[in-house]
Amino acid sequence: MTTAPGVRVRDLTVVYKTPLGELPALRGVGLAIEPGTITGIVGESGSGKSTLALSLLNAVQPPGRIAEGSVEIDGLGDVLTLGGEALRQARGKHLGYVFQAAQNSLNPLKTVGKQLLDLGRSHGVRDGRVLVRDAMSLLERMGLDGARVLDSHQHQLSGGMRQRVGIMLALVLNAHLVILDEPTTALDMITQATILRIIREVHEERGLTTLMVTHDIGVAAEVTDRLAVMYGGRLVEHGPTKDVLGSPRHPYTRGLIQAIPRLSGDIAQARALPGRPPTLGTLPTAGCVFRERCPLRMEVCETDDPPTVAHGDRNAACHAVELPASAIRVERKEEFA
Repeated sequence: MTTAPGVRVRDLTVVYKTPLGELPALRGVGLAIEPGTITGIVGESGSGKSTLALSLLNAVQPPGRIAEGSVEIDGLGDVLTLGGEALRQARGKHLGYVFQAAQNSLNPLKTVGKQLLDLGRSHGVRDGRVLVRDAMSLLERMGLDGARVLDSHQHQLSGGMRQRVGIMLALVLNAHLVILDEPTTALDMITQATILRIIREVHEERGLTTLMVTHDIGVAAEVTDRLAVMYGGRLVEHGPTKDVLGSPRHPYTRGLIQAIPRLSGDIAQARALPGRPPTLGTLPTAGCVFRERCPLRMEVCETDDPPTVAHGDRNAACHAVELPASAIRVERKEEFA
């Protein structure tokens, strides 16, 4: 893999073993990520965002398992068929992952430099000095003192510094597909802006394909080229970020945008979505997963899974998307009269 790869997720289903049996955290997810793009995945907590991201590395751990589907990555093939040494080499060398809690991916007993050398040895890097030089260059590119950071333990670094260390470790072996899981969580606004700028600049300079998981629509709007919206383990809308946010087609996407607090104007315009997101135990086995909270709910939503409707380079999975606007208004009026 020497150039930005494309990714094709097809019919991906991930289940978790519970006292109630195996319940799906993802069901029938399909997603195409174009080479060289930054794709964001947004949705409320529990929507399946991180499970999808881990599936791209074939890294879903028990009690979860990937039950069906494929994840094809240019240069690697179907990652779900890889195992053992082949899978270990793919992770890190071809696929970089930045974890949500950066401190959890760092060994508290070792300096960052020692962990870097361990990473290099595990992937057959022969010249540690070149690896250290590249790591220092990346850290300094991100506004850090490379020598000081490599000589530090994780507790000696701030949250923003640890996050940048995570980005460095994901990139230092020249991975061209990078997955960032909530890279700005728990960071102050200034550090968050710095991290977002670094992500965009490094993405362009290194020619990456990047997937960013976030619950913050503002973050997605700032950085991403395309946006995928998830709810209840399903992909409900996908398309260019400016189009999805500017004219959302799925009622859940509209609800997320309407719930964003305003800094000016009428504060009452921000409206929280009614109800709560489903859990593994409350996900419906048939029909639309969003129907209990949807203002456009119709009778067909109770029994039939909504088809994914394509409009150009945009997709939305909603029965109402197929109806003319007049029909949607009638259904809504009858439902909530």
